Amino acid sequence: MARYADIPYWRLSSFYFFYFAFLGAWVPFWNLYLEQELLFSAPQIAYLSAAMMLSKILGPYLWGWAADKFHQRLWVIRIGAFAAVLCFLPVFTHQLFEYLLFSIFLYSFFWNAILSQFEVLTLTHLHGKTEFYAQIRLWGSVGFIVAVAGLGFVFEVMSLNTLPYFLLFFLLAIGIASLSIPHAQKTLEKTQTKTNNFSVFRRQFLTVPVIIFMAISFLMQFSHGPYYTFFSIYLEQLNYSRPLIGGLWSLGVVAEVLLFIVMHHFLRYFSLKRLLIITLLLTAMRWFMLSLWADNLALLLLAQLLHAASFASFHSISMAFLQHSFSPQCQGQGQASYSALSYGAGGALGAIISGEYWHMGAEYLFMLAAISVCFALLLLLFLGKRPLTETQHVLD
Repeated sequence: MARYADIPYWRLSSFYFFYFAFLGAWVPFWNLYLEQELLFSAPQIAYLSAAMMLSKILGPYLWGWAADKFHQRLWVIRIGAFAAVLCFLPVFTHQLFEYLLFSIFLYSFFWNAILSQFEVLTLTHLHGKTEFYAQIRLWGSVGFIVAVAGLGFVFEVMSLNTLPYFLLFFLLAIGIASLSIPHAQKTLEKTQTKTNNFSVFRRQFLTVPVIIFMAISFLMQFSHGPYYTFFSIYLEQLNYSRPLIGGLWSLGVVAEVLLFIVMHHFLRYFSLKRLLIITLLLTAMRWFMLSLWADNLALLLLAQLLHAASFASFHSISMAFLQHSFSPQCQGQGQASYSALSYGAGGALGAIISGEYWHMGAEYLFMLAAISVCFALLLLLFLGKRPLTETQHVLD
């Protein structure tokens, strides 16, 4: 651990742990809770999922702009974390669809805002050594595994009605973890105040490699719509037990953790474009397998192992690309724009379409997901040939 002596490794890692532990409770079980405890329909579930993602379109960018302008990134993270806790509380008392829709959008407006800013904070603490980012970020995956595997067994003996209490606990833990994080970039930002404006960000954003990458990211997260919205429900329909469903989610994240551990080697020796091509191919293969062979446990296990590509590899590539594509004073806006276009717009549209067409069957939805990733691959291969200066090594 000597190489981490100059950074708050465990404090940064604890934030990722609790942030993604919350997701480990939310993603596999929230939609089951909506379906089985609150008796919501598939379109209602989809719109509730989309509300969380839609808040990523505006929220992260506004908070990113504030963090870049006022140089108070850590305070943005802390305020967002505790505001999310307060806005989540109505979930316990107002469970009609309209109330939940508003509560989820409001709390996620704050909750979603903090991750992109924390990514910038972490990368700043690394002092340019982005190849070590994955070794801190992997603790988020560990948190996800602990939550999803543990709650898979808990909900075999306890009602899903207890899920909101676990979610509240993790939200509080995120806020508490943020209090232990030190500032990292005050000196850097003060020296660049004069150049910190929207025109700088716009010039960096409106380059061919960045636009292509944002389009690919949109399609990539769009393809995850059926997975994040209905995967657990799909597996229950195929008669898989809740502990097994939790185990399958965990298996995907274990694969993700293992790749995060070694990803810095790949980033060091291979171009981002080559890694991105492989990632897109493996992701398309994953969705094809879930479309055609989800009832085959062996192939389902293999498909879950490919989560290492569809999430861990793509996320690491994205962080490296954004770090190289945006100057330090625009990192917050760059991260926020990526989050808004991919996880926000792409994820929300994927969730809504999944809900509206759920009656056609999950097989068709995962086939659509695979096709969208194939289209992203075509964008990269046929439009990503033009070299540009700052990001030439990425997409040429």
